[in-house]
Amino acid sequence: MAIDRTRRPSDPRQAAEAAFRAVTRKTPEAAPAAAAAPKAALVPGVRETISLRLDKAVLEHFQQDGPGWQDRINAALKAAAGL
Repeated sequence: MAIDRTRRPSDPRQAAEAAFRAVTRKTPEAAPAAAAAPKAALVPGVRETISLRLDKAVLEHFQQDGPGWQDRINAALKAAAGL
């Protein structure tokens, strides 16, 4: 059986790095004025999952009333930020 040498062997690492570079490449900004305007959320009310370190006492305070403690923390942070 003859070996087809027209195809180059693919290297998974090089393919992954090329895909990563394509996604993370910075594009030049069109105008400085466009960068100054804040971007509005595409869907209003969408929340982002994050990791946040809180003191144990703070966490226990918000969890003592049961389910909804994350909403209560969010409301307290919004009030503190003046939003």
